[in-house]
Amino acid sequence: MRAWNTLRGLFLGAAPGWYKLCIVAFLIINPLVFFTAGAFVAGWLLVAEFIFTLAMALKCYPLQAGGLLVLEAVLIGMAGPQSVYAEVAHNLPVLLLLMFMVSGIFFMQDLLLAVFTRLLLGLQRKWLLSLCFLLVGAFLAAFLDALTVIAVVITVVGGFYAVYQRAAADGALSAAGLEQFRAFLRSLVMHAAVGTTLGGVVTLVGQPQNLLVGEVMGWNFGTFAWRMAPVAVPVIAAGLLTGVLLEKFKAFGYGASLPAGVRQVLAVHLQQQATEDRARRQTVVGIQAIAGVLLIAALAWHVAEVGLIGLALLLTVTAFTGATEEKRLGRAFHEAMPFAALLVVFFAVVAVIQQGALFAPVIHWVLGFEGRAQLALLYAANGLLSAVSDNVFVATVYIKEAQAAFLAQHISREQYELFAIAINSGTNIPSVATPNGQAAFLFLLTSGLAPLIRLSYLRMVWMALPYTVVLTVVGLLALVFLV
Repeated sequence: MRAWNTLRGLFLGAAPGWYKLCIVAFLIINPLVFFTAGAFVAGWLLVAEFIFTLAMALKCYPLQAGGLLVLEAVLIGMAGPQSVYAEVAHNLPVLLLLMFMVSGIFFMQDLLLAVFTRLLLGLQRKWLLSLCFLLVGAFLAAFLDALTVIAVVITVVGGFYAVYQRAAADGALSAAGLEQFRAFLRSLVMHAAVGTTLGGVVTLVGQPQNLLVGEVMGWNFGTFAWRMAPVAVPVIAAGLLTGVLLEKFKAFGYGASLPAGVRQVLAVHLQQQATEDRARRQTVVGIQAIAGVLLIAALAWHVAEVGLIGLALLLTVTAFTGATEEKRLGRAFHEAMPFAALLVVFFAVVAVIQQGALFAPVIHWVLGFEGRAQLALLYAANGLLSAVSDNVFVATVYIKEAQAAFLAQHISREQYELFAIAINSGTNIPSVATPNGQAAFLFLLTSGLAPLIRLSYLRMVWMALPYTVVLTVVGLLALVFLV
């Protein structure tokens, strides 16, 4: 009995008892459902359970719980080890990005904090500051990967939170001030995250699925932007307006201002940085600024895989700023590696979806329609499935179906291009609804920053809801009437 109690305490660590019971129940139920109701029902049940582990990320990091569920699914035959490996191999660029780009951005924090601290102190109006975060997120995501942009945001906001710790040590911030500061940071993070969606829809390099759609269609950078503009431009305008209105009306968790105590500490901190070891700091920031310009150029022209560019950034910045100790380098990988492991588990879920053909009924139902109604349903179906699964996977499935229909001469070239626009719009825009819709959102949810600012799964869904409704509706209307 004592050994059993010890094992029960060790299982999933400090997670609540009810959560542990849920995971055990899932592990018992899933094989029964698989062998009685079949792979289709069991597959959707697994997807729901995995989303549950993501929703409870603040209670227990989803890697272990979700990993056990997926491991069992592979063992009972819901997906073979080879299909899981194929999904991982297919998404190797994303894993390389996580391992090296996120780590490289870690060593850019001196520059990033200097720039964004001045921006934060210089803009007194919260709605204007939020609009800047939206615009910066959108602009960067149009040329960089959204994961890279989120890594920048996490680095910046994490630095701001460190200011709270200093303010708390000095007794300059009350409990109410702390909650206000957290709300302030949450709103900035969510504005920037939504901004990556706004910018990501318009260019060939904005999101991974954009490259896939562009490659299949034979569209270059300019053609892709031109074809997506009738949808992207109204969506971007609507997104920016929504951000301003949310701040003005202080709705859905937005509108919190920067506490006066933190603003004062930030100003003092910035002044101290300007005087302490000025020559060294200017040199470090100068090196990081040069590296940043080269990074943007390399990503914009896609001179190599994003992860390899990140490795180049990591190597050059650390070499020229003296960050050569193994312990210091290890800190840079601290944030990315657990999430990289979680993504591999997520790719295994995608393998289950693919092997069980879970999306097949929706695909066939949509392709049974014609005309603008078919475009609207294609957009909606891609958006719904992207909010549940990985948007890159959804885009891959649908664009292959559209390509097969075109090659079989079931649809014209014009209709084929409209399908591509609908697929790209659907996988980019409505997927803002949930953290599992985009890898960048999932990275934010599972980052070390999320528990510090109390950014849970449900809170992300709630704060994204007005954006989801407005952007989805505007995107749908633009697709039906403007394309």
